[in-house]
Amino acid sequence: MNWKEITTLEEWNDILEASAARGQVILKHSTTCPVSSNALHEFEQYLQDVPNKEVDYTLVKVIESRPVSNKIAEDLSVKHESPQIIYVKDKAKYWTTSHWSVTKAHITAVID
Repeated sequence: MNWKEITTLEEWNDILEASAARGQVILKHSTTCPVSSNALHEFEQYLQDVPNKEVDYTLVKVIESRPVSNKIAEDLSVKHESPQIIYVKDKAKYWTTSHWSVTKAHITAVID
């Protein structure tokens, strides 16, 4: 898998800083939600097909890592939703979508 899970505010701050040089894709995932489970499956399908190598991919579990999830919403001025995918460039939200819109086709169209 080409993504990593983050659980600390320090890791999130590093990703936000890194977005100045490389695109960062964050998937906010709820381990208790069937819609989120579907979104994670779509995300993994996207990553299997050689995704954009100029981008880093990160997973945040919104229940287990609530402070990180809240800080992302705050830093990017994005209303918290789950599942939610956020594309971060230059320390700001470039694109976001949530719920059933988190699909392999949608991710591919925006990021590739």
